[in-house]
Amino acid sequence: MSLAFTLDPAVDRALRDGVLDLWTDVSNAGGAVGFVPPVDRETVRPELLAHLAAMAEGRHRLLVGRDAAGEVAATAFFSFNTHRLQKHWVWLYTVMVHPRHQGRGHGRDLLAAAADAARGFEGVDAIRLSCRGGLGLEDFYGSCGYKEVGRIPGAIRVAPGDDRDDVIMLLPLR
Repeated sequence: MSLAFTLDPAVDRALRDGVLDLWTDVSNAGGAVGFVPPVDRETVRPELLAHLAAMAEGRHRLLVGRDAAGEVAATAFFSFNTHRLQKHWVWLYTVMVHPRHQGRGHGRDLLAAAADAARGFEGVDAIRLSCRGGLGLEDFYGSCGYKEVGRIPGAIRVAPGDDRDDVIMLLPLR
């Protein structure tokens, strides 16, 4: 069964709790979404609140995917550039699919829905994202049309002695 995607869903307690649970579960499953396991909800909560504040200020937008039961199963946050010379592209952050939904093509569906949504943003010609090297994520994003446009060796310190590349990917929309 496919996920139902919504751009700019109403932010209520169920959505906040759903995204918080998703982010915590993805992190604890080893997902490269800003944390290293183990984490709990209270560790993730401040980062979610920062994203929600940016949404309220119009700097971020949320794309959420819900499963057949209506539960939050996937997310991606768009972040808009404020510099006048970079307003023609957006960042895509916190791209997540719940571990119980992985392996069913939902990641590809999420990225396709994100691209469709971004095509509707006035003046936006591309999506840019970065991912943690060493997990094969750049290959996955590449298979979805993204191109590697930069790599900063060792920029992400997962643990002492475990530095990963920060891989910058770009998806032209036009």
